[in-house]
Amino acid sequence: SRFYKDARMDYTSTVVERYQRAGLVIFGKTASPEFGGTPTTESLLFGETCNPWDISVSAGGSSGGSAAAVAAGILPLANGTDGGGSIRIPASCCGLFGMKPSRGRVPSGPKALSSILSVIHAVSRSVRDSAALLDASGGPEPGQTTIAPAPRGSYLDAVARAPKGLRIGLISTPLTHSPVDPECVQATANAARLCESLGHDVQEINLPVDPREFFASTRIIMGAGTVMRVSDREQQLGRKVTENDLEPIIWQRYQSSRGYTAEQLEGAQLGVETAARQMALLQQDYDILLSPTLATPPVKLGKLSLNQDNATYEKEAISASAFTMLYNATGQPAMSVPLHWTPGGLPVGVMFAGRYGEEGVLFQLAGQLEQASPWFDKIAPL
Repeated sequence: SRFYKDARMDYTSTVVERYQRAGLVIFGKTASPEFGGTPTTESLLFGETCNPWDISVSAGGSSGGSAAAVAAGILPLANGTDGGGSIRIPASCCGLFGMKPSRGRVPSGPKALSSILSVIHAVSRSVRDSAALLDASGGPEPGQTTIAPAPRGSYLDAVARAPKGLRIGLISTPLTHSPVDPECVQATANAARLCESLGHDVQEINLPVDPREFFASTRIIMGAGTVMRVSDREQQLGRKVTENDLEPIIWQRYQSSRGYTAEQLEGAQLGVETAARQMALLQQDYDILLSPTLATPPVKLGKLSLNQDNATYEKEAISASAFTMLYNATGQPAMSVPLHWTPGGLPVGVMFAGRYGEEGVLFQLAGQLEQASPWFDKIAPL
């Protein structure tokens, strides 16, 4: 972000302190789009983040720099945040494992500038590393208001414990009812057959969520988050933001969101809670929900350029990432697993979501899938 260029925080976040206590070596920063608000990593400040599998396509976003670094073999895992798919999207694009934990699992303090939709974790080459990192970073901090249920044991131990007889609901149609690329359909169908071969029961289901209410609610919450970030930086700099400070799309989002009322914000919160209740009722009958991670393989760089009309951009971006956004609203854990590559060599992730607070079951399934269909030795050609 040009508006946050040269910004320096005067504190260390709780999660980074936990990384350091666990012995992780933090050696650099990677690119992300402005405010983590887009499903591709492109900016006027740093340019385009290329995908190591094909440098003409996007690495995804918003944690695209993290995913590109891991896929390129620079490091085994990298931190990210997920407010609409921002861990799972780049994991899908770059052939990595990406877990979005439950809301309240990983602390975002001591000064949280993220909305209720956003959760911190990582993209990684292996399921094991993701589980070990969540063991080290999970758990509440003082003053945290949303706290996920305590895990039933170590996530790392769960990876080695194969689940038996899971009931899996297969979701083929996104909330947008927009087309899904045949490669993503094929990836999900193959994953369903793999799960059945491992002894799980897979049944096709429909989502109970009203798409109009859902997208209206998340649009308001995300827009309010943009206004909050701009306001915070204005206070730091002692001046007002200008159009030249922000990416064109983010500037338009900021302008359209400044006038939200308390009534609209409260209604958006209610809309998110309604979706969470509807999905919780659905998952009384299913342990896991299975779907494509994205509705398309990695897109060409520039297709989701931030230098275009916001309405056009949002339609394209939401259509591509409609599967991922739901679980940010509901707070459920969800993971993208790299189980498919296109004939042209591009990775396509498949998404599994669990009940709120049940990351352990997802890690069990992920470990089983990793053993049955290994991906660790698939190396990007870059």
